[in-house]
Amino acid sequence: MSESSDRGRDGGPWWVQPTVRSPQALLKCVFWPVAVMLVVHRTVIRAVDGARTDDFTGVYRAAVAFWNREPVYTATYEHVDPHYLYPPSGSLLIAPFAVLEHELSRWAFIGVNAAAVLVAVYLVVRMFGYTARSAVFPIAVTVAFASESVINTLVFTNINGVILLGQVAFLTLLLARRDLWAGAAIGVTFAIKPILAPLLLLPVLRRQSKVLLTAALVPVGLTALAWPWAADPWQFVERTVPYLLQSRDYFNSSITGNGTYYGLPEPLILALRIGFAFLAAATMYLLHRYHRHDEVFFVVTGAGVLMTASFLLGSLGQMYYSMLLFPLLMSVVLPQSVMRNWPAWLAVYGFLSADEWYSGRWVEAGRYAEYMRPTWGWSLLLIVVFAVLVDRRRSARVPEPVTDPSVDIARVGRQNASAPKL
Repeated sequence: MSESSDRGRDGGPWWVQPTVRSPQALLKCVFWPVAVMLVVHRTVIRAVDGARTDDFTGVYRAAVAFWNREPVYTATYEHVDPHYLYPPSGSLLIAPFAVLEHELSRWAFIGVNAAAVLVAVYLVVRMFGYTARSAVFPIAVTVAFASESVINTLVFTNINGVILLGQVAFLTLLLARRDLWAGAAIGVTFAIKPILAPLLLLPVLRRQSKVLLTAALVPVGLTALAWPWAADPWQFVERTVPYLLQSRDYFNSSITGNGTYYGLPEPLILALRIGFAFLAAATMYLLHRYHRHDEVFFVVTGAGVLMTASFLLGSLGQMYYSMLLFPLLMSVVLPQSVMRNWPAWLAVYGFLSADEWYSGRWVEAGRYAEYMRPTWGWSLLLIVVFAVLVDRRRSARVPEPVTDPSVDIARVGRQNASAPKL
């Protein structure tokens, strides 16, 4: 091979691109290899290796038991090991994983959730008008797979990736006014766990009532199919539902969970929950003025507020649920976004960063920082969104100052002329 065959059109080596490049091309050059390697590392290395926390084994045993028509809800809830908490409709949906041997099934589960996160990120990017060819897509993939939410969802082998895809599909179809399909998308997630239930307030506020129809029919229909096959469906109602309604004091970053863990008085915990519930309600009230003329901003911001409030106020809030805030974070590209300030991203660091704050030197302080950072991150995010919207409402009511004296004199003259004569 001659030396000239190793050189490009500009005379340099073929792997060296021209130095004059657009910012878009430069960003893609930087972020595509990073994004690809993060996806491969998180999915193939970290997730397959696993961790001490194993959310999948209980799911797999339940799938096998359901497939063989054996009792599913046999866990002892006094233990702190991950429990199987899906309803019979969820058992029906995961039953195909019982066909494979445990390890192969786990790898398939990881692959499904990793693929679901990638599709969800793509749909979020498309929601804001960008394509897979833009630099925004690899940047979004990099942020997602660098986050604690995606890392631990894959490493613990949880189903959160599928839930994220259901959420983003719901928001996308809601904005497209495809109401029945939007309801079906969120209904499938209800069949597994009802974590997205607060989002049903969005179609109510937008007067898209058809969404509620399929959102109810899909899980009810799947339950009707699963109930006759399940060996112990009533055990879910009698044993699992009461457990779900309780607030545990371990691996729980909600106000109740951390408050109980640190021994806060019950009245203080209740006061904090009421305060943040009022803050979330007031924020949704302020957002409602945007629901007609700025639909994307209203839907993604409203979804972020509702999900953040549910993490704080519910019986269970876990840090890796924060991936359900990806649409809100992506809204930073909008000129009117509530995320265009540094306190908002300080909050994001709290609940999305994969950093660990445990310290061998400052043991108690490090443990406190690690346990509390998702809680204060969610809390700060709600406060920031509320403050931004209040400031905008206040600014909209304050008239611009008049700098031209002649204009000011003319305005005062018109006001005096229109005033009633006494």
